[in-house]
Amino acid sequence: MASLPWNDELKTALTERKAAGQYRFQRTRTGPQGVNIVVDGKKLLSFCSNDYLGLAANQEIKQAFIKATEAQGVGSGAAHLLTGHSQYHHELEQALADFLDQQRVLLFSTGYMANLAVIDGLLQNGDTVIQDKLNHASLLDGGRLSAAEQLRYPHVDLAALSKRLDKASSSNHKLIVSDGVFSMDGDLAPLPDLIDLGKKHQAGLFIDDAHGFGVLGKQGQGIVEHFQIKADKPIVMGTFGKALGTAGAFVAADEDVIETLIQQARSYVYTTAQPAATAAATLASLKLVQEQSWRREKLQSLIGQFRAGAKQLGLNLMESVTPIQPVIIGDDKQALIIGKALESQGILVGVIRPPTVPKNSARLRITFSAEHTEENVDQLLSALESIHAH
Repeated sequence: MASLPWNDELKTALTERKAAGQYRFQRTRTGPQGVNIVVDGKKLLSFCSNDYLGLAANQEIKQAFIKATEAQGVGSGAAHLLTGHSQYHHELEQALADFLDQQRVLLFSTGYMANLAVIDGLLQNGDTVIQDKLNHASLLDGGRLSAAEQLRYPHVDLAALSKRLDKASSSNHKLIVSDGVFSMDGDLAPLPDLIDLGKKHQAGLFIDDAHGFGVLGKQGQGIVEHFQIKADKPIVMGTFGKALGTAGAFVAADEDVIETLIQQARSYVYTTAQPAATAAATLASLKLVQEQSWRREKLQSLIGQFRAGAKQLGLNLMESVTPIQPVIIGDDKQALIIGKALESQGILVGVIRPPTVPKNSARLRITFSAEHTEENVDQLLSALESIHAH
């Protein structure tokens, strides 16, 4: 038995977590990701994925993946800086740089690794990183790993951010870090204000656009396009495992930033490159994101339909124009009960509890996909109404 001398303590902590309604369980999906899925053998209508454009099981993307696997095999077999960097990786980096109108793009195996790379790779002792309190765990971990001092400010509180920047005035370098779309609230970072504060305080700006890339903006370029930022663009991280339906991530920035990451970002240098076929599939997906703007339009219409219906039911919605639509319940156990009641009606939603979200803000995290229909949204609203009535 591979156990630890303090297994008893682990057991106690797990029991306490269960009693507090904060225990997490793995669930097994069979068949493709999508709107109608099979989880633990049950057919469910899912409002529980980040497959915002409905591309995760897209036929064209699947074919691109299969074709590239036939041509280049499965494993990349090495790090990017050895022999793991295939022509597909190279083409994808160039296509993304063109799409985002940025000088360079660098690929990463996951968004988590990309975030660690930027913060740890660009900052050192004597520098300061200043983060929104509701930033994704990977950004906060990047700050913890880095030798820089980490400061945090209350969620989108610009006055507090300004004070933190003043406090860091003696630092060698300062980096403001924020989610673009906050993954649990669905709201947007005030990007134009962050850019202004960065300029005023000589601070860099890094935006994690995992939930905005592919979704926001007319072309799907993300939060930078949403706010129509043409000059002074921030460094941007985006992922492929959400709207693009594949896997992996990228960082887009200027030549000097990307070259620095190639030289010294540990989570880039010391890991195996993603399979070439994943990059080939993402290239096919990027093409669809650009050509099929109807997916974003349909998504917006479904979000509008849900918000109007939820407001009529008196549900506690958060301010969000994105596919992430949280319904605040408050109590952890109550949120679990409602989640289970929805599931008994064949509907799956995310039930999010502390420590992922602040105390007393347990919620249903309802996410939409361009593959949902108006009937699906009606079905969800009816189920919420029947539970709400009780």
